Amino acid sequence: MAFAIKRETTAFSNDKASKKTASFKDEGHLAFVRKLPSPISGQTPCDPAHIRAGSPLHNKKRTGGAQKPSDCWIVPLTRQEHDAQHAHGDELEWWRLQGIDPFELAIKLYEVSGDIPAGLAVISGATRKAKQ
Repeated sequence: MAFAIKRETTAFSNDKASKKTASFKDEGHLAFVRKLPSPISGQTPCDPAHIRAGSPLHNKKRTGGAQKPSDCWIVPLTRQEHDAQHAHGDELEWWRLQGIDPFELAIKLYEVSGDIPAGLAVISGATRKAKQ
């Protein structure tokens, strides 16, 4: 007699989240990131650019075009940089070309959310690292 073992659709996936997993909004963090300069050019004003790519290392689920990531996964980019990042197509390759780990940057910014001097120090550190 044959039988089947029912398994979750995410059983063999690195990304355990599904489309049913809700993202969360954080208006305060969005406002904080808008006040920071770009880690690429140092310019302002910036958009809070959501990271859509996934990273099992950072427990970050991948989100598609119809689903916005949680607001903790944002980094400041000028409008031109934000447009260039979307136009490039491969989000993670674009960030590699910039020499910046967007996941680490987003995590560090969320840790200091609301503290502008600390946020500027995080951006400065990411910029220095990118120029090395």
